[in-house]
Amino acid sequence: MSHPAISVVLPFHNADSFLDEALASIAGQTFQEFEAVLINDNSDDKSLAIAKDWCRRDPRFCLIQSSGGGLVDALNSGLAHSHGEWIARMDADDISLPERLEKQLNLALSVGKETVVSCQVESFPDDVVTDGYRIYEEWLNHLIEPEEIKKNLFVESPVPHPTAFYHRESVLEAGGYQERELPEDYELWLRLWSLGFRFSRVPEILLRWRDRPDRLSRTSNSYSLTSFYRLKAKYLACVPCMSAKRVLITGSGQTARRLGKCLQDEGFEIEAFIDPDEKRQGQTLRNRPVVGTEILSESPEIPAVVATRTPGARDAVREFLEDMGRVEWKDYVVCS
Repeated sequence: MSHPAISVVLPFHNADSFLDEALASIAGQTFQEFEAVLINDNSDDKSLAIAKDWCRRDPRFCLIQSSGGGLVDALNSGLAHSHGEWIARMDADDISLPERLEKQLNLALSVGKETVVSCQVESFPDDVVTDGYRIYEEWLNHLIEPEEIKKNLFVESPVPHPTAFYHRESVLEAGGYQERELPEDYELWLRLWSLGFRFSRVPEILLRWRDRPDRLSRTSNSYSLTSFYRLKAKYLACVPCMSAKRVLITGSGQTARRLGKCLQDEGFEIEAFIDPDEKRQGQTLRNRPVVGTEILSESPEIPAVVATRTPGARDAVREFLEDMGRVEWKDYVVCS
């Protein structure tokens, strides 16, 4: 098949415990006009033999060697060797449900080339999935409409990488995968959004997302909280209300401190940190004053960055700002 509709891009590195099941889930799709590009990222276990066996048995599967070392090189190698108009990302330890490709393709065709289509996920196995990942799963599964997803872009990455489905040429024209010191997928989503892409989600669980103690997001410094704050600070100025780089930060805890430093490193001027606790007011943070909520009325022209990682607190601050007449993404952005 020289020009399939979809190329499934699947890098693997020492995944012999899970790879066969992952590839079987691709072969079992209801949509069959695909190629599966398997990228060996320097495996030294039985993964390579498993991949070769699938390529012998199914001509839609092909095997290539990564052009370098690490996930970014493997992903770009996969994109370069793909022939499909659309790319479906897949990890070597996850399971795509049978209708995944069909339903993501249908949604992508309905919204156009400048889009990233995701789906709902189910994390497994139950005895490994942490409470934090369950909270994240519930959060992202409730973000369906493009406007909802956009408003939450700076809370967490709204697109789990192995669920991503996008137009190959459009993403290559945007530069493909670039980041090696920060989360490579989240950086791509924010860059694509800054270039006008929109995000959509099929409102169905189409991927079983395996949690593992040794997954890259747990072991690599590229996925540390500080790395996420650096990345968010880099792209916040692309939100129209933030373009002047003069902001208020709601909060004075650890999230506000870390994010505040990253914003200052990116050239933002922090007018003040806001804390309703009178005991903290009058202090300084990042050489800026900690003040009460009255500054929101006194300085309505300055947008606010909501800096908290607590879901309940985020909702409370949102409600408070909305009651004051402030509009999300016009007057404030939630960034945690």
